[in-house]
Amino acid sequence: TCTPSRYGLLTGVYPWREKRAKILPGTAPLIIGTDQMTIPKMLKQKGYHTAIIGKWHLGLGAGNVNWNELVSPGPNQVGFDYSYILAATQDRVPTVYIENGMVVGLDPNDPIEVDYSKNFEGEPTGLENPELLTMKWHHGHNNSIVNGIPRIGFMKGGAAAKWSDIDMADHFLKGVKQYIRKQKNAPFFLYYPMQQPHVPRTPHPRFEGISELGPRGDAIVEADWCLGELKKTLEEEGILENTLIIFTSDNGPVLNDGYYDDADIKNGDHTPWGSFRGGKYSLFEAGTRVPFFTYWKGKIQAGVSDAMVCQLDLLSSLAELVGSDVRSEDGLPLMNLLMGKSKIGRDELIIEASTRTAFKKGDWVMIPPYKGPAKNQRVNIELGNDSGFQLYHLAEDIGQQKNLSVTHPEKLQELLTAFEVIRGQEYGKTERLELK
Repeated sequence: TCTPSRYGLLTGVYPWREKRAKILPGTAPLIIGTDQMTIPKMLKQKGYHTAIIGKWHLGLGAGNVNWNELVSPGPNQVGFDYSYILAATQDRVPTVYIENGMVVGLDPNDPIEVDYSKNFEGEPTGLENPELLTMKWHHGHNNSIVNGIPRIGFMKGGAAAKWSDIDMADHFLKGVKQYIRKQKNAPFFLYYPMQQPHVPRTPHPRFEGISELGPRGDAIVEADWCLGELKKTLEEEGILENTLIIFTSDNGPVLNDGYYDDADIKNGDHTPWGSFRGGKYSLFEAGTRVPFFTYWKGKIQAGVSDAMVCQLDLLSSLAELVGSDVRSEDGLPLMNLLMGKSKIGRDELIIEASTRTAFKKGDWVMIPPYKGPAKNQRVNIELGNDSGFQLYHLAEDIGQQKNLSVTHPEKLQELLTAFEVIRGQEYGKTERLELK
């Protein structure tokens, strides 16, 4: 989810190895070490220009950031030549864009202040000033108000620099297109972490109602359009056949996630989780089993693979593609699989949701006992918590309805032993998820 997935993707290291890799506030310090290997750093070594345009959410600075000066360390210190980001998420302050460490459009006479523990005197909040809201908060999202939307955290100043929510997708896409056109004559790596369909779901008015599934559905259609525009730009610039596109997600689906935006009411008979159990925040399949597409015109044939692959594998796999000897701590070089030339993927994988971890091996998945509610009522998602072990055979029970831990004790022990070799025996030390 959010921060942990992005950390694993860029570093190839399991997020549970980095205790700070949790859902971060907008004031959190950078959690990727400046001496740590990352995808952009590896590719820079091979002559690629590297950029991130979109959602960051991996921390900035070293603590106590002054948003009115150069914010560092950040993306530019972990491998990116160019960065144009939002610091955390669309629902968290500061609600400004940051280009190469500098807040975009900041008026020095209106300095930015950010605090996640207390409000600034005289500043309205979603909790105390509901009459100012254009979007109603559901849980936690009731602090500073920006564009009529209550956020997580408190912010003062920076009026000229604040983003327009409904224009955010177009804003990032414009930057993506400009970057592609500027770099088209030399190798480049572009990390484009889109904000949709994260809350607050604010699709541009031209997408409103297009899905008939409410703002969540409209935001997904908007994201699909953005990806199409990216592809069209590559084609217009004559580099589509020389570009590998990888599309994936940081977590499984969630409907109501902080605001009353009718995501559950207007969802109709659509099932975002498909035949899987759970969703975002969950250790069940729908929490971590996400879409993963690779596209390379003329190089990758259309098809579907059942092989197991993880975003952790991207660093090692891309290194394999460009002829680098770099390999990440936990990722595997699976470029042949991503290119459709092999059907062999991972045999085992540790999955994580909100500091809790479980283990997949082949068609089996083992979830250790965890305290806490079985379901998060706020988002109506089963979390995977249980007082005993859970063991599922996905080949015969993809919906994880039959717990086989009692009837298959040898298989349970096999997975538990393999899990503890990698994870250790302190996997039960977790932190309770608090949706803010």
